[in-house]
Amino acid sequence: MNKLILMALLVVTIGAAAQTKETAKPDYPGIEKKVKDKTSPFFFKKLYDRFSAADSTLTLDERRHLYYGYSFTEQYNPYAESDSREELSTLLKKENFTDAEMQKAISLAGKALEVYPYSIRMMEYRQYFFKQLGKQSEADKEHARIEIVLDAILSTGDGTSTKSAFYVINVGNEYELLDILGFEFDGEQSLVEGKYDFLKLSKNAYNVEGFYFDVSRSLKSMGQ
Repeated sequence: MNKLILMALLVVTIGAAAQTKETAKPDYPGIEKKVKDKTSPFFFKKLYDRFSAADSTLTLDERRHLYYGYSFTEQYNPYAESDSREELSTLLKKENFTDAEMQKAISLAGKALEVYPYSIRMMEYRQYFFKQLGKQSEADKEHARIEIVLDAILSTGDGTSTKSAFYVINVGNEYELLDILGFEFDGEQSLVEGKYDFLKLSKNAYNVEGFYFDVSRSLKSMGQ
């Protein structure tokens, strides 16, 4: 598939991609230095406070430092799982929800976000149920936070090769991105060159075989 067509697809599929006209690999050493510097405008806590407030004025550079900078914090544990996920999964099997159940789903997703704050799926659940409860302002905040994370990831590549891989700091974001882009995972995942996850896709109209994700930050957290 032509990379230009794929990038056009990303832009059309996700409004957040509109500002990612050019892609660049994250400069991890530079990001680490800035997010740990209390005098820097990219100091992580400053950026995270703005993320928590759903500040849509964050620039693309700030979004990148926010997302990738998290991997340099003490809280970063890319393979940790929240206990609330299983309970949430069971609750979501219902066909109809009471207001109390929707509020519970929001709470459970929120607990999962305490473990990993950039789970797109958890934010999507919260956005959906806030909207169903008539809390549009809260739903809008979740949408803004989702766009912040997507902007950061989509700014790194188009995923069609190892040289243009999407950079992620959590494997969960890989599968979430596939869903958002409208592709289906066919169940085959492989590690390429020791740092790229390759997710093979089910047959699709664009003839995309699969996407590459640089998972070096996650692997490094395990000492690899």
